[in-house]
Amino acid sequence: MNFNSTVKGSALEGFYPAGWDFDKIDACIDSPEKITDRQDFWNPAFTPVPCSTLGAFETYMGHEIAMQIRLSRERGEKIAFILPVGPMGMYQWVVYFLKEWQISCDHVYTFNMDEWADADGNTLAPDNTGAFQYAMEQALFDPLGSLTVPPSQRNFATKENLPTYPEKIAALKAEGAKLVLVYGIGRMCHIAFWEPTFAADYASEKEWESAPYRIGAKIHPLTVEQNALTSFKSRTTLVPCRANTIGPGLFLQADYAIGGADGVLGRGMQWQGMSLWMTLRYGKTPWITSSYIPTLPGKLFFLTELAGPLVADCN
Repeated sequence: MNFNSTVKGSALEGFYPAGWDFDKIDACIDSPEKITDRQDFWNPAFTPVPCSTLGAFETYMGHEIAMQIRLSRERGEKIAFILPVGPMGMYQWVVYFLKEWQISCDHVYTFNMDEWADADGNTLAPDNTGAFQYAMEQALFDPLGSLTVPPSQRNFATKENLPTYPEKIAALKAEGAKLVLVYGIGRMCHIAFWEPTFAADYASEKEWESAPYRIGAKIHPLTVEQNALTSFKSRTTLVPCRANTIGPGLFLQADYAIGGADGVLGRGMQWQGMSLWMTLRYGKTPWITSSYIPTLPGKLFFLTELAGPLVADCN
């Protein structure tokens, strides 16, 4: 007795994205030691990196981001980052390494991938403690001090500014700047707030891959609950049901991608294991946004506990 044998006629029938094949999803799960086994659809330069502790995970991610900034500085090139608010622990290490190396970020351009919004795309004030802009300023920009990214080179996903992302990124790439995507993987396998349910709105995979952003996008109910648990101490009533978000038309342009999966809650509980396996094993499809991640060069850092075994545990 399981999900597939009982879903018909239940309250969950039709709740998940129409393109999800749950038999195929279940087949993605394998023994933990096999999670890094290379798959045919992976980019040759894509590497999943297991991390035994949260401390190691945050340090490795922070070092990877800081190193990209350092290398571009040494090459005399501009560099652009698409940045998330979560995972967050990595940013303290970005600050640490850049300060240790005394690397200025005046050659860095940042594009925050999303922001909470209402149906019209209006966002929280930048000084609101729930705003992603506030989180970025507190975690990264302010702690960098004199080495920080110039304010004029920071971009946030407001309804006025998000539509300028494609042109700004194109101009930077035309100047030789490398585009680096930094990301986490959602419970629904979203990247940014680009939900798998959006696939139904596009006539073809090519059309989906070209979509640059959405204003006031509808967030899946499980994404709301994920954020209630991880960011709002279970208080669902504080979580907006919409967001402004970049789309695959932007994040698939990345020259390099740095990802993180750290969704372990403690006492044996976690929320991200199945999403991680789906990302690595399902195969590229617009119905699972994160399935495109292994097609990009880069590293995906993950806590080893997420690999499983993903089985019932009554202890």
